[in-house]
Amino acid sequence: MEQLLQLPVVASESGVGTDRLIGYIHWLMLALFVGWLGYFTYALIRFNRHRNPKGDYQGVKNHASSYIELTIAGIEACLLIFIAMPLWASHAGGFPSERESTVVQVVGQQFNWNFRYPGKDGRFGRQDMKLVTPDNTFGIDANDPAGQDDVPVLNEMHVPVNQPVIAYISSKDVIHSFRLMAMRVTQDAIPGMRVPIWFKPVMEGRYQIHCAQLCGNGHAAMSGGMLVVESREKFDQWITSKKPGAAVSFE
Repeated sequence: MEQLLQLPVVASESGVGTDRLIGYIHWLMLALFVGWLGYFTYALIRFNRHRNPKGDYQGVKNHASSYIELTIAGIEACLLIFIAMPLWASHAGGFPSERESTVVQVVGQQFNWNFRYPGKDGRFGRQDMKLVTPDNTFGIDANDPAGQDDVPVLNEMHVPVNQPVIAYISSKDVIHSFRLMAMRVTQDAIPGMRVPIWFKPVMEGRYQIHCAQLCGNGHAAMSGGMLVVESREKFDQWITSKKPGAAVSFE
């Protein structure tokens, strides 16, 4: 379907259903375009001034147009009730267990993406918004031992393939929007809120991270973030190579 519609590559398990819904909607729009264009052409020919020099003030007497409109509304309702809503419900309500997932904290700021991984203990250190500074993007409490092995990274998010990923999205300054086109997920990054999303990558590769919300003069620079999907072995090597710390400056 993505080849026919020239959609970006889909690299997540749930993205297939999203693309299928997009395909159904496009086919419906194409049918409506062809149908209404055909009817418009017929009306121009059938009811032109030369064939109908005198107006008919009674107008159309049948209810064909009403039936057509009801049919279209029914098709749209079916797409919404039987495809779109179950797809959304299964994704929004089916969060995997954190113990079986890669958990990442994501903080947008003008004009970078900051990522934070739990250390070997599998726990994030304590955080407080009052501790957020240019040198402490995540507001980590340096006195909490659980945060000493946490791993902060700038603009490059790594995840293992075929394992669910839970990302907690927030912002340090203005509203951003975290978009992974290849995973078919988008979530606004809102200051003071931490909103969870999840996806399951099924294809290794490097995928661009976009900001889908105009966030300032350097908005375009936020497309420089990358999602790297790799094997578990390579992910473990990468996370081990990173320097842990409770507070790292990205300025």
